[in-house]
Amino acid sequence: MTATVSPRLKALEFTEEFVGRHLGPNEAQVQSMLATLGVESVDELIGQTVPEAIRLPGELALAAPRSEREVLEYLGKMAARNQVNKSYIGQGYYNTLTPAVILRNVMENPGWYTAYTPYQPEIAQGRLEALLNFQQMVMDLTGMDLANASLLDEATAAAEAMALCKRANRKKSNLFLVSDETHPQSLDVIKTRAEYFGFEVLVGNIDELLDTEDAFGVLLQYPGTSGRISDIEGLIKKAHEQKALAAVATDLLSLIMLKAPGELDADVVFGSAQRFGVPMGFGGPHAAFFATRDKFKRSAPGRIIGVSVDSRGNPALRMAMQTREQHIRREKANSNICTAQALLANMAGFYAVYHGPDGLKRIAERVQRLTSILALALKEQGITLLNDSWFDTLTLVVGDQQQEILQRGYTAGLNLRALDQDKLAISFDETTELADLRQLCAVILGNSDVDINFETIDASLAAGTRCGLPAELRRTSEFLTHPVFNSYHSETEMLRYLKRLENKDFSLTHGMIPLGSCTMKLNATAEMIPVTWPEFANLHPFAPRDQVQGYMQLLKEFEAMLVEITGYDNVSMQPNSGAQGEYAGLLAIRKYQQSLGQGHRDICLIPSSAHGTNPASAAMAALKVIVVECDEQGNVNVDDLKAKAELHRDSLSCIMITYPSTHGVFEESIKDICQIIHDNGGQVYMDGANMNAQVGLSKPGDIGSDVSHLNLHKTFAIPHGGGGPGMGPIGVKSHLAPFLPNHKVSPIEGPREEMGAVSATPFGSGSILPISWAYCAMLGAEGLKKSTQVAILNANYLTEKLSEHYPILYRGRNNRVAHECIVDIRPLKESSGISEEDIAKRLMDYGFHAPTMSFPVPGTLMIEPTESESKMELDRFIEAMISIRHEIEQVENGLVDADNNLLKNAPHTQNDLVSAQWDRPYSREQAVFPVASLKDSKYWPTANRIDNVYGDRNFICSCPGIDSYR
Repeated sequence: MTATVSPRLKALEFTEEFVGRHLGPNEAQVQSMLATLGVESVDELIGQTVPEAIRLPGELALAAPRSEREVLEYLGKMAARNQVNKSYIGQGYYNTLTPAVILRNVMENPGWYTAYTPYQPEIAQGRLEALLNFQQMVMDLTGMDLANASLLDEATAAAEAMALCKRANRKKSNLFLVSDETHPQSLDVIKTRAEYFGFEVLVGNIDELLDTEDAFGVLLQYPGTSGRISDIEGLIKKAHEQKALAAVATDLLSLIMLKAPGELDADVVFGSAQRFGVPMGFGGPHAAFFATRDKFKRSAPGRIIGVSVDSRGNPALRMAMQTREQHIRREKANSNICTAQALLANMAGFYAVYHGPDGLKRIAERVQRLTSILALALKEQGITLLNDSWFDTLTLVVGDQQQEILQRGYTAGLNLRALDQDKLAISFDETTELADLRQLCAVILGNSDVDINFETIDASLAAGTRCGLPAELRRTSEFLTHPVFNSYHSETEMLRYLKRLENKDFSLTHGMIPLGSCTMKLNATAEMIPVTWPEFANLHPFAPRDQVQGYMQLLKEFEAMLVEITGYDNVSMQPNSGAQGEYAGLLAIRKYQQSLGQGHRDICLIPSSAHGTNPASAAMAALKVIVVECDEQGNVNVDDLKAKAELHRDSLSCIMITYPSTHGVFEESIKDICQIIHDNGGQVYMDGANMNAQVGLSKPGDIGSDVSHLNLHKTFAIPHGGGGPGMGPIGVKSHLAPFLPNHKVSPIEGPREEMGAVSATPFGSGSILPISWAYCAMLGAEGLKKSTQVAILNANYLTEKLSEHYPILYRGRNNRVAHECIVDIRPLKESSGISEEDIAKRLMDYGFHAPTMSFPVPGTLMIEPTESESKMELDRFIEAMISIRHEIEQVENGLVDADNNLLKNAPHTQNDLVSAQWDRPYSREQAVFPVASLKDSKYWPTANRIDNVYGDRNFICSCPGIDSYR
């Protein structure tokens, strides 16, 4: 019999709801904003905004919301189900020791993890410098001319390397050769990518393959996945003689002791920086690195940080060339990747700063020496080694003892890697101790009493026997000579360096980041805490499934949440960015159609308003993009869509459409659009970028969509990390479920055995999934719906107030917008010469990050306030925009110079304030304190306006002298 609790006693229970912490406006502020909009209730506003045909008739079927305390307790029990064995699996993933000063002050610090991609460099100089350090570190260790600011993971980088080799090579060959020493997860992703590029992939001994095959490129792993260190210089030369380019997968720590691939004439070098202080986290997020030759710089994927100057002539950093490539080049972009792993790249770069070249040498030499001791010890005991050279990995030939040894390892609390049916691999890392060698020998030999004199073996190595490293491949060149890697080795100095960089950056710790389409909402501390728990952080992505039952529970529960929220039938967590989710969704569509004998369907319709990754992803899936026009209200032109769908009826594959639209409106005809596509044999891909305006109100799967990606770093509260991490899982209807990505190394249960991988690990960036699980669990059905409602309320309130001073480009039914609005600056530019960029820079003086500039419409600002901003913060932003409008009026009326004014000279810095000369037609106070409230709390941009043209004409992506930053 269940006891009832009286209302009086019920009131004594801890019942504080997270929704009140997550939402910015309190009830009084909500009522005030509703009054401004002339409506009585939030429900009335939603009724005016969201088409009735797509609205949910009831509530989401989710568990009741839990408090922060309850969620952390529940996650703690879930984490306890994970068994954290000592991992020797390697294969690109290693135990690592994150320096505590970096863990606390970067990874766990909202000043670093809540910032956005540095598209506004004047308020991002700190993380830009950190990313430049990362690039310099990669360039030094790889010996290459330039490096990008990271990619999603090593396997994705491998696929991008293949693509670059083809782009940069004029050979007609479509053959790519891959060494049989390549990590299997990289090969899996390469094969997936190659299929729709029309490439043939041959795997084997590269030396032998080059004797018979004519390829556009080759991929070599150095050291190999077995641990073997091959002399790749001869193979690269042989490839070049045949006009093939050479890509080299490598390990950064090994390059401290091995010759740099650039010294061996490699064309592309890539790998993972995970072991430089970033926890394994069951697969991520981790920063891959990608380096190449200078002559290939305009073919390189991802972001590259470059050195330029600001308007005072001071050195300043910015994103060079690739800044918004997908929006400019669309389907002709080098890659669909518009993100990076900035937070993790910064951590890896700081790891190198903290340890310096000498510290890294000690770590690398110790790892190699311990590996050598074990190699010699096992040889003494009669164990056969597959590789006679090594850095950190040994492969043992153990015959039919493989499974028995594996089981002994599990019993002893350690994981080895099985290769083929008769081999085991062991990979060491910086956490390996001498005692571990004794335990390993006991496990491998099946004898805990075996007498091995490790001291004698070590003495022979100390006497000068550097076994395992081929003499001709030992590194002699210097690396990390820049002052930044040789200055901050005490914790005091390191702490101050990290804080100095953090102070240069604008993040959500300072104020609203009103970027349209990017949804910079609260990343609650309670959501973030579990990420660094050892039970979530220290698991290898290929650990046996029975050791990761906590993660399996988390995945199952979160997938069920997303199925209910979206109306889809199945979810794949594998894609680790929104763009990768797009790609995976399109592959599912193509594979499904192929299974029906309709592989010829290759037309993809995309509205002109689409995010630039849409056409880029379509091109990667070998789809031909046909643009559908929008009408004057910003809606998809249904007549144009219908005509093009019917014209291409026999070859129509799909449409990629964003809902609500990128123009910030709920299109009334969305169900008709889906029906038109289905009637003509196509599938509907609904871009999930704007899902924050749907959750709890409508479901893409019910509207008529077949597949969507979900930006967990937008709608579901994973932080943007200064430009990454991201997560882009996809939801699909049941007919597409068999075509979700699988994984050859760690297969996923379900009817998708033949599908390849799109990411290096089966579940993407596993360690950040607790964030989104906690977000949904703490809000529950009511809180998720309320969040969406308040996001729409905030956007409409902002729109209403700004519309008195600026033209709003698009509105939907009843003159409402969805969760964002587009302010049209083009009429103002025509009347005053003031551009959207001038307004963006001037907003920095008011203490705001700019909205999204010139997307989806050139000459506009797209503003999304999210549900997490209070009315007080919205009013502060409105005040700034109104004040800026008055400043523009001064220009329009000829009262101030059109080229020398507050907006053209923005942003203003402390250097401006203390400058001895001041020849501007306005006061310093007007420049830096345009509203009185700033005198109490002022964020200072640390660079004046940066010269983009200079940066592109003088392309430098390495660290200038350290004095330039002081």
